[in-house]
Amino acid sequence: MKTIITIFALALGTSFANAQAVKDTEVPAAVKDAFKKAYPSVKVQKWEKEGANFEAEFMVGKIENAAAYDASGNLVMTEVEIKVTELPKAITDYLNTNMKGKKANEASKMTYADGKVNYEAEVDDVDYIFDDKGNFIEKEVETDKKDDDKK
Repeated sequence: MKTIITIFALALGTSFANAQAVKDTEVPAAVKDAFKKAYPSVKVQKWEKEGANFEAEFMVGKIENAAAYDASGNLVMTEVEIKVTELPKAITDYLNTNMKGKKANEASKMTYADGKVNYEAEVDDVDYIFDDKGNFIEKEVETDKKDDDKK
C-alpha cells in the first residue's frame, strides 16, 4: 500500500511541476463550485491545469495557498506556504548535508485528501519534495518560473 501511495504522490507531484495556466472559463463548474464552497470569501488569482487536475492559486491574508481538484470537483490536495524555519528538522538536516552553502528560499506544506502530508523546499528554482517524516521523495525543476514571478 505504501508503494501505491508513493507512486501516486510522485505522479501527482510530477504533474504539478508541469502546470499550465488556464482561463476561468476552462475550469469545470464542479471545480469552481467546490472551491467556492471551501473558500467562500477568497478570490482565485490563477487557475492551472496539472495533468487531469485543476489548481486554484489564492491568498489567505498574506499567505500563498493552492487547492487542487479533479474535474468532478473532488479535493485532491491543498498547499500552504510556510516559513522555511517551519520545515521539519529532518528536512533542514537533509538540505544542510546535501546542499552545503545553499538555503531554501521558499517552503510549503501539502496536505492530500487522504490526510497524507508532504513538504516542499525550494532551492535555486528546484523544488525538493519530502514526506512528513522528512524523507526525500523527489526533486522537480520548475518549468513555469516566469509565471510564478508574475504573482
